[in-house]
Amino acid sequence: MAKTATRGRRKAPARGKSRARSSGGLLPWAVIGIAAVGGIVAHDNWKSLQPLLERQSTPIAREMAEPRPVARKDVPPKQVALAAPTPRAAPTALQAPPLPPAAIPTPAIQPIKAMPAPASPGAQQTATGAFGYCGQGAHINCVGDGGVFWYKGEKIVIADMASPVADQARCDDERRVAFAAKLRLLALLNAGPFTIDAAGKTESPGAPRIVSRDGRSFGAQLIKEGLARKPGAAGGAWCAA
Repeated sequence: MAKTATRGRRKAPARGKSRARSSGGLLPWAVIGIAAVGGIVAHDNWKSLQPLLERQSTPIAREMAEPRPVARKDVPPKQVALAAPTPRAAPTALQAPPLPPAAIPTPAIQPIKAMPAPASPGAQQTATGAFGYCGQGAHINCVGDGGVFWYKGEKIVIADMASPVADQARCDDERRVAFAAKLRLLALLNAGPFTIDAAGKTESPGAPRIVSRDGRSFGAQLIKEGLARKPGAAGGAWCAA
């Protein structure tokens, strides 16, 4: 009795399996049938279904055609440069009022010393200055020979004497006297102030003058010292016969 019970229990699962197999075998046929019926219906209504299929396939085709950007893992993300904040301008200090321009120093005007006018003929003049020998330059205050000198550019000829000229000497003694007279006149002019008087009534420039100091004529002193002679006297006495 026990064996028969076990046998009946074991056969029961076999029936369930056969039922599952039979139901699983019918499902594919049902799907095929449905697909066939759907195909027949679609064929009959193809003209009405075609616009609907094109509308749905267009966006799908566009999505498939457009390439999607592929994110690369090895490319670092772009760094967005942040704009540096603009520094605030420091408050400007109050500007001082413009200073007035500095005064331009005005050079002091030196008074021009009035140069005494040269001695005019017929007038007495007191003269003084430093004299030297005349050279090739301008004759200002200089001695030309024993009886001629320049005072402030004016030629003065001593009227009351005649002395030899070195360039025109006819002998050595006359030349020696000419140099000595020139040296002596230079010493008299540099000794101090002297006066220049017109000789006669002549008014022409360079006319003979009387030159003296303390009332004593330079011409008379040179004659006394043997370095000059009176005007018109023979000059050959300085040369030996």
